[in-house]
Amino acid sequence: MLSLIELEAAASALSDTLVGGRVERWLEPERGRIAFSIYRRDEQDKIKCVVDLDARPDVAHVGVVKRMPKAPSNLPSFVAYLRAHLSRARLLSVALRGHDRQLALEFESEDGQFKLLLCLFGRRSNLYLLDSDGNLLQALRSLAETRSELALGSPYVDPGGRSLQPGENRFEALSGLSMLEAISAHYFAELDEQASEADRRRLLSALKRERKSSQRRVERIEGELAEAEGANTLQQHGELLKANLSRIVPGESTVVVEDFETGESVEIRIDPKLSAKDNLKATFKRYQKLLRRLTKAGGQVESAREGLQTILDLEAELQETENLEEIMARDFVVRLLARQSGKGSSSSSRSGVAVERKSTLPAVYRDMPRKLHPRRYVSIDGFEIWVGRSDEGNDFLTTRFARGKDLFFHLDGAPGSHVILRTEGRESPPSESVLDACELAVHFSKQKNAGRADVHVVPIKNVKKPKGAKRGLVYVTGGKSVHLRRDPARLERLQMARIED
Repeated sequence: MLSLIELEAAASALSDTLVGGRVERWLEPERGRIAFSIYRRDEQDKIKCVVDLDARPDVAHVGVVKRMPKAPSNLPSFVAYLRAHLSRARLLSVALRGHDRQLALEFESEDGQFKLLLCLFGRRSNLYLLDSDGNLLQALRSLAETRSELALGSPYVDPGGRSLQPGENRFEALSGLSMLEAISAHYFAELDEQASEADRRRLLSALKRERKSSQRRVERIEGELAEAEGANTLQQHGELLKANLSRIVPGESTVVVEDFETGESVEIRIDPKLSAKDNLKATFKRYQKLLRRLTKAGGQVESAREGLQTILDLEAELQETENLEEIMARDFVVRLLARQSGKGSSSSSRSGVAVERKSTLPAVYRDMPRKLHPRRYVSIDGFEIWVGRSDEGNDFLTTRFARGKDLFFHLDGAPGSHVILRTEGRESPPSESVLDACELAVHFSKQKNAGRADVHVVPIKNVKKPKGAKRGLVYVTGGKSVHLRRDPARLERLQMARIED
């Protein structure tokens, strides 16, 4: 994160070089980061660059990059609002707000004047869009995670009780666009290092699990091979019983016979409940079964040992080498991580580099049968959306799992899954999260292919299940209907944001 003195220098550089320029395009390449291309022309020269506003906690900064990042497949709500209201906007001013780590960029468009406020507050960093009266229109990151005291539509209030030191200026030797480019390069390198370390930890964890599994497999196979002596003994006992069937006394648990090769007495355990012939058959049956196991183990042991050694060698190499990219590209590693990713973990990335993310199971239904667990998705604002899997699951979701100020969604006039937006206690959740929940309510209904649909939204406290009503049937009072125009991009984003239990 930039220090106060670094942010002051960045504001001065942006003001000197880009004020008066027009925005050409808005983009949200990653969650928590906005980029916009801007073009400025005066009598002396022409300037065209891409300004990078990053509100992610560990790397919050403002900088300049040489080219526009790759656009994501979906259109997030924040940048959609910017495109709708600040297209071709002119940059009027850049300055710090309140001598704090708050960078204010003021724009003027056909829809009026707006202010982008980049706040560098550590884990509470965020990017806000204000109108000309200072009211909060949009927030890039969830307000619940950053500043829960703020609310959309209300005046933006500066945080109080902050006394900041100027800090160190790591880019003091540079100025203008060169300094802004250096800032972006510095944080991109830091992100790459974080992603690399996350990859290393993820691969080490996968190798550890695979090593334990391989060790158990080798031990099992070697244990089966160690039973080879037992197979020989079973074969010997079978041959001896075959030659001494007349000496087997019904009801006895052992029989003593003479080994015709050594002349020594051999005691053989038999089943007193079986006849002599059945005991003979049972002995040879155990022998054949053990022989098949030994044959299979003999063909597997070398492969199992080689597999274990490969993992041990890779663990040692991973601890010593810095060339992680080459290791991650190996076919064995790609297959290993693909297998592990299906065992309860998922990943996200900055630019194709995987970062481990473990799924957490809410305590409210942790002890419930798996069939009653709802599907879980994350809205664009970071709120969880729960979707019932069945009529019984709908009942549990609506009457036992949902609570407080959660919202209930259901398609008007058509059967479908119950959908709950977890509002985290908020009276008015963001509109985009409400639309996300509506999209899922239609998708998991009999009208999933409809282009438009009416979705009923009501607080969970207004949802009741009459005594004796069939599964999945509830009565609602009040609420409102949202006329939803289906958005394939929204549905695709939600499906990518599903949380696996």
